[in-house]
Amino acid sequence: MNILILGGGGREHALAWAIRQNPKCDRLIVAPGNAGIAGVAECAALDILSRASVLEFAQENAIDFVIIGPEAPLAAGVSDALRDAGFLVFGPSQAAAQLEASKTFTKEICDACGAPTAAWARFTAAAPARDHVTAQGAPIVIKADGLAAGKGVTVAETVQQAHAAIDAIFDGEFGEMSVVVEEFMAGEEASFFILSDGTDCLPIGTAQDHKRVGDGDTGPNTGGMGAYSPAPVLTPALQDQVMARIVRPTIAEMARKGMPFQGVLYAGLMIRDGQARLVEYNVRFGDPECQVLMMRLGGQALDLLLACAEGRLAEVPVTWADDHALTVVMAAQGYPGPYVKGTPIKGLDALPETSFQMTFHAGTDTQDGVVVATGGRVLACTGRGATLAEAHQRAYQLVEAIDWPQGFCRRDIGWRAL
Repeated sequence: MNILILGGGGREHALAWAIRQNPKCDRLIVAPGNAGIAGVAECAALDILSRASVLEFAQENAIDFVIIGPEAPLAAGVSDALRDAGFLVFGPSQAAAQLEASKTFTKEICDACGAPTAAWARFTAAAPARDHVTAQGAPIVIKADGLAAGKGVTVAETVQQAHAAIDAIFDGEFGEMSVVVEEFMAGEEASFFILSDGTDCLPIGTAQDHKRVGDGDTGPNTGGMGAYSPAPVLTPALQDQVMARIVRPTIAEMARKGMPFQGVLYAGLMIRDGQARLVEYNVRFGDPECQVLMMRLGGQALDLLLACAEGRLAEVPVTWADDHALTVVMAAQGYPGPYVKGTPIKGLDALPETSFQMTFHAGTDTQDGVVVATGGRVLACTGRGATLAEAHQRAYQLVEAIDWPQGFCRRDIGWRAL
């Protein structure tokens, strides 16, 4: 098969790495890719938000299967254009992608199907939002109602913090967006990944990520500073509860609305006293959760994504080894605030690339033969082992071997489970 993956981050490197291991994969192209992806696939310069450009590229390269990695092309309707032209695609339609692109849409779906989630209210102006927060008190959660690269959420510990977050959103920090104010939910957060072909659902793994930039879960939220899989808090019984009360009702409601969901549904959950409530949905693999999931799934990932795209999920099982994976994100100093681009990263060539240790590239490029940092989150050092402690040790071995003075990472990834 000729396979095209859209995206250029750590998630897409992990997908490419896993898919390359499957003998069904003949030619693998990733657009735009990055310095690490270039080691396992062809990279192509392509505007992945342009329906016409992606369609033309897929036709010219006789692509058999397109996997859409990030949320932006899904929200832009790239999957619809490809499907309309007869291509096999992994990723939801533009309409179904509203489950991530619109917080309001997701809340309305939850209300319609009875899925447990936080109480909420939507505002299109700052003053009523601030009044609502003042009346409710803190802690309280402020969300930009749109795609904000994982950074549009503030868990405000004071009313003043909430007011500042509201003002920042209405001042255009993330573009033109409304605000959703949510009840604060206490508990332990975990991620649950489910494939859906529009009818059937197949759970394919659990993970926990670390959103805060600093050790001990301190500092501002980021796109994710590390993750591990499986998530011990998501017991088999709790997974069954989530499927019955949240995921299957959501998939059924989407079908009822005439926008069947096909792709991966990433359910962010808050767990307390043996009960789970939905924090949010994403409609693509998380980053860095994808890195730990792919490390554990390996080559079977392609078979699962194909079955999902072809509408035959009911026929395929997931084969899990009794193992653990953990990934540590190395980010540029200053992230998630302003950071310097173009700093050289040394020591990458000597790193092991095995089924137990792999460094996935997120924000990298090659300039004059040297790998340089081009993003905020730059590398994901990933280890796999029979225990989480073993996976932790292997991931941090990779971190120690990388020579990048302008980078930093958290030193406590996996602390809850360890």
